Parts: sequence; structure tokens; C-alpha cells
Amino acid sequence: MGRAWLATLGAVILLAGLYFIGGGGWLAWLGGSWYFLSAGVILVAAGGLIIRRRMLGVVLIAAVVAYTAIWALVDVGLQFWPLLSRLFAFAIIGAAVAFSVPLFSRTRKTRIAGVAFGAVASVGVVVTAVSAFEPKNIIRDAESVAAAQQVKPQNDEKEPGDWKAWAGDTHGSRFSRVGDITPANVKDLQVAWTAHTGEAVVPGVGDAEDQNTPLQVGDNLYVCTTYSTVISFNIDTGKENWRYAAGKGNSTYQRCRGMAYFDATTAKKVADVPGVAADATLNASVSPQRLIFPTGDGRLMAIDANTGKPVANFGDNGAVDLKAGMGEVKPGYYQQSSTPLVAGNLVIVGGRVIDNFETNEPPGVVRAFDAVTGTLVWAWDPGNPAVTREPLSPEGYTRGTPNVWVAMSYDAELGMVYLPTGNATPDFWAGFRTDADDKYGSSIVAVKVGTGRPAWSFQTVHHDIWDFDVTGQPLIYDIPNDDGSVSKALSVTSKTGMIYLLDRTNGKPLADIEERPVPQGNLAGERYSPTQPYSVGMPNIGNEVLKESDMWGATPFDQLICRIIFKSSRYEGVFTPPGEDWAIQYPGSLGGMNWGGVSVDPTTHLMFINDLRLGLHYNMVPAKDIPPGTGSSEGMGIIVQKGTPFGTWRERFMSPLGVPCQAPPFGTLSAVNLKTHKLVWQVPVGTVQDTGPLNIPTGLKLPLGMPTLGPSLATKSGLLFFAGTQDFYLRAYNSRTGEELWKSRLPVGSQSGPITYRSEKTGKQYVVIFAGGSPHSDKRGDSVVAYALP
Repeated sequence: MGRAWLATLGAVILLAGLYFIGGGGWLAWLGGSWYFLSAGVILVAAGGLIIRRRMLGVVLIAAVVAYTAIWALVDVGLQFWPLLSRLFAFAIIGAAVAFSVPLFSRTRKTRIAGVAFGAVASVGVVVTAVSAFEPKNIIRDAESVAAAQQVKPQNDEKEPGDWKAWAGDTHGSRFSRVGDITPANVKDLQVAWTAHTGEAVVPGVGDAEDQNTPLQVGDNLYVCTTYSTVISFNIDTGKENWRYAAGKGNSTYQRCRGMAYFDATTAKKVADVPGVAADATLNASVSPQRLIFPTGDGRLMAIDANTGKPVANFGDNGAVDLKAGMGEVKPGYYQQSSTPLVAGNLVIVGGRVIDNFETNEPPGVVRAFDAVTGTLVWAWDPGNPAVTREPLSPEGYTRGTPNVWVAMSYDAELGMVYLPTGNATPDFWAGFRTDADDKYGSSIVAVKVGTGRPAWSFQTVHHDIWDFDVTGQPLIYDIPNDDGSVSKALSVTSKTGMIYLLDRTNGKPLADIEERPVPQGNLAGERYSPTQPYSVGMPNIGNEVLKESDMWGATPFDQLICRIIFKSSRYEGVFTPPGEDWAIQYPGSLGGMNWGGVSVDPTTHLMFINDLRLGLHYNMVPAKDIPPGTGSSEGMGIIVQKGTPFGTWRERFMSPLGVPCQAPPFGTLSAVNLKTHKLVWQVPVGTVQDTGPLNIPTGLKLPLGMPTLGPSLATKSGLLFFAGTQDFYLRAYNSRTGEELWKSRLPVGSQSGPITYRSEKTGKQYVVIFAGGSPHSDKRGDSVVAYALP
């Protein structure tokens, strides 16, 4: 038995050493660390000696464990997760060999020493494993946290708390003044009711995901499904009031992130409607309260908020064809995926244009329609400033222009709408783009609400060849200054991990921004911006410049592969240009910060941001080398980019086990003080309970901090709710400190925004989340879950 055990143990160590020699030799040849090669030589020798029952093998194992510990400390210092990936496996090997010492020696002292070392190593393994379940990588600025804690949580007992817009308001705030649920009693929060839409997404059938943030008005909770169905539930019981099915739409990209609510009895006129008398524009005796939402096949629908019936006098029996004036629109190439914006008597929509299939795709035009009649009021065509409403060409609006696919913001006081733009598609080769494309791509464009004419624009990425669209709804926020004045701010988050703080009256920076030189590429026909705007006056989140020692893995073995990929790839920071050689993009095109936007607490001036940290490993592929009929427009693998000289091959920057190659955290929640511009706190969010290596759920609540996608919710009582993690939980945090106070298991994951309201009938405050599933898991659901205090 002893011989068999040592033969097995020695063989495992020998094979590990051979792996280290092969991979480590490659890494050393690439100019990387020599540790793996040298450790591999020792392991091979030790494995062979252990198979032969030579005590020298034990000595060599002790030497390689000590060598590894010293190297790891020099490589990464005292960082927990990086040390774990370097030392944990060797600690287990060392313990196994130490416990085997009695099989090598008859000397009593040697046997006792071996078993004692094995026991110490085992205790270290256990202590480390237990410690792994405690959050790491927590950042807290003591002074800023203390200042936030001095602000007493407040509650407005008279606030009804209706949630009438995607972000609660048109400012992108995601803030509620309802505060019956507090940091002190949130631990008692429990499920009040659960409802179901009956339209759970089928995994693998079309590109469909549930990402809806509900609306709440009076006694009605409104939910839209991926398949363009709207349902009204009773806010106290979850009982279904009515539903309206608008049709499933296309099968290439199906989303309903949210709806708009319009009340003609309270709306203020901000623009005249062509062909309609000024005093008649708000005459909505038919269905004065309306829900306005987009469908997957490119329609804008209006239904009565009380009955769910189509509004007869809006467009064609409740529908406006958004493809009108757009020229050729191939199936699935265009639809509005995010919530429309209601601004006074207007409803404003952009459109999601499919990425990267080809040039000359549908226009990125932004249009305003009368919320009563559905009549087109104005249009902003990024490619033709002469267009004010209908297109001036029989072919329609300018094709292939930068589009607005995420939520917009509206400042009624200034009469300004803020548009976050993407890029003229395709994304990764842009030699075809016009001056107008380059002027408005990856920008914030402020337009006048009554006319749609641009007042100013600010560009976050010049000539964007990375798919760094502006994705988050801009936050409108008034910052009080020490001299008693107020700075009318606009906070813009980005996929690059940068936060831009602008004066929303003119687009000028309120926090320092520097134009810095960036690396230049060499693709034929491409041009490159010599500089990019770096936000240096606000915290940067998850966009540190990687180095080899930042490479990570669940084990040293997949970490070695990540090191090889890193050292064999071109990488020069955030703006590493694509090329025909393999390069690393970090942050990747998912972000950074994505479409969920931010939330804010105006009592503390804290803005809350969630991020994801997934890099890309990619290269540009000459079009002639792409086999006909292969490739797609989005996701991983070959991206076609028809009409350009290059497609691209993209893969996630991950180890063979499907673990991100850089060290944790892979996603965080952060609080930034908008007045002081300081990072107040940052905590990892999410565990590997419902995911893991090879996409196999581990069931372990290890708080690495996982990639996040979805909006958060802040309350005046000092809470922050969030569900957009890769494990199936809705969590509540102390918004002053980042401390997790409560969590509740959801049926499946969620990418939706939580909302809160107080029922006028029962007086209860509810927190509601839609749980339909998240992209990393094939588990899907259709649950609307409401929580309340008992």
C-alpha cells in the first residue's frame, strides 16, 4: 500500500514538474518569470526520487515549497487571492509529502518531524480555506466614511414613493426618499409576495435576456418581458390585473430593459407638435395615463396604464413604426432595447443597431414623438445637421451613424436632454468613418428638448476602435459648493473604467481631464487618435495597467497559461490598439461600467457604481481569410465586419478553466463622493456559488467579487440594494460604509434594477426585483419578488 501511494504521489509531482518545465520554459523564452521553469526542474527531480522512496525527494519538496513562498511574496506581496493561487496547491502537496515521511524513514525523530510539518501545513490550508470566505480587497477612506456616517438617515413619512421612470426620475438617480426599511431593520426583510410573468426565456433560443426594471404608479406595478408583453400586478398582493402582448419581435436580440410612463394631465408642454394646434397637444381625453414601450421588431407602443388596451389615438392604433425613415432595415438589425425617455409632452427614442455585421447599417438617429398622438416632432441625425424632422433623402436618415442604445437623461430646468452615444458600426476597424461619425461617437451629446438641436458634446473616446460606447444613463446632479453656489453637474461612467464629471450647462469639465498620448496602431487604412481624454480628477475603477504578476488562476497551472497569454500578447494599457497580432484589451468591451448606470444619495453626495472586469484577447483577421458563412456580429469567436478589410477574433481573457486571467476582484460596488471626488469605499460583490471553473457552479460562497451587470437602488435611510451579481441574491448594503447587511436568495439570477415604493393602501414599503436569469448561467425564471418588513 505504501509503495503504491508513493508511486502515485511521486507521479503526480513529476507530471506537475513536466508541465511547469514545458510551460515555464515557454514563459521564460517570452521574457517572463523563470520561477515556473526552475520550480518544474525541482519537482521532476523530487517526483522521481519519491517514486524511488528516496528521502532526498522530501527535502526537494520542502525546498520548492519554501522557494515558492519566497517567490510569491516577492511577486505579489501580501495580497490574499494572488497568494492563494500561488501557494494553496503547494501547501497541499507539501502536507501530503510530509505525512508520507514515515514511509521513507525509520528514524523516530524524522517521522515525528514529518508528521508535525504535515499537521502545520494542513492547519494552514484549513485556516486559509476558512479565511477565503471573508471578503478581501475592501477599500475604505476612513475620513470620507466617517463624514458619510455623520449624516443621519432620514425618512419622509409623506413620500408616496411612486417609481414612474426607469431610474425613478429622468435624472438617472435611482434614489428613493421612502425609508421605512433602514440599516437597523433590513435584517428582518422577507418575501411579501411572488408573481410570475409566464414568459421565462428559453436558454439558447435567440439572443434573449430578461433585464427589466419595473415601474410603479399608484396600485399598479408594471413589468415588461423580453418578448414585449406588459403585465400589471397589484402592488400589495402581486395579483395580475391585466396583460398586453405586443408580439415577440425579432430573434436576434430580445430585451425590454424598461418602459416609460406618461400622464397627460400633469405633463408640461416642451415642444409644439407639427400640424397640431398648440393648445391641443396635451388633449388626451383618450387614455391620459399611458405606458410607452419598445418592441423587438422596432415599434413604439402606447397602452392605457389602467386597462392595458392600445391607445387608439397614438400612431396607428397604439403603435408607431420606428423603422419609418430608416431605409433598409434587415430583420434584427434595429430596435430600441432600452427605456424610452418621457420629457414633458415628448417621448424620445434612440435605437440599438446590431454591432459589427457590416458597414452601412441602419441610422443612429434620435427622434422625439408627441406622447399623445405619436406624431414625429423632431429628429437628430448625427450625420446630417440639416435634418430637423423627416429625412431629407429618399434613402432615409444617414446610415451607419453613432446610435443611442441606452437610457437618456432629461433636465427640465435647463430644457436639455443628454444622449450617451455608441459608434458607427463596425467597431474594431473604423477607417470608413466620416468626420461626423468621429465627432459624435462615444460621446455625451446635449440637445435642446424642444428642437433636438445639439447645444454641446463631450467625447469620452476619440475615434473609438474598442467598442467603448458610453453605456450608463448620465447622472444629473447638483453639487453644493462651499461658497454657497451650486455646480450643475453631469456624471458620466464609461466602459474604460473612467468617470467624467461635466458642467451640464456647457460640457466643460468639473473634474480634471487630461489629453494623454496613446499607443498607435499599424493596420492598413486605419487612422488613430494621437491622444485620449483621461479622467484624472475622479477615481478610476477597474482599469489598472496589468503586468505579468497580476495574472491569476484557480491553480498555479492555469495561472501559468494566463502568464503565457499575457507575455505573448501586445498590451499597452486601456487604449491598446487592435492589430493582426494578438493583443489584450482591458477593460474589455463589456466594461468597466455598463448599461446599468449608477445610483446616488443626495444626502451624502455619494454616487454608487458597479463594475465588471473582463478583458479580451483578440486580433484582427483579414477579410479574405474569413471562411464564407462563418462568424457573427457579437459574442466571442470570429466577428465579421463585412464591408471592411478586417474581421476580428475575440475571446475572453480567461484561463483554460474559464477564470478571468487577472486577479480578483472581478466586480465591485464603489461609492464616490461627488463633492470631494474621492473614492469613499469599494467592496467585492458576488460569490462563485452559482458559477465557477468551466462554468460549473461550485456551491461555495467565496466572495471573490464577480462581474456585475444591472442597476442599483439607493434609499434615503442609508441602504443600497443590488442584485446584478453572478450568484442568485438580492443584497442590501450600508450605503455609508459598504457593509453587507442582508441578502435574500432569488430563484435565478437577475440583471434587473430593484425598485422601492410605499403603498398608500397598506402603508408598507416594498422592495421589488425581477429575477429572470443572468447570462453566465443557463437557469432562467419569470419571478417578480416583493419584499417587506413583517
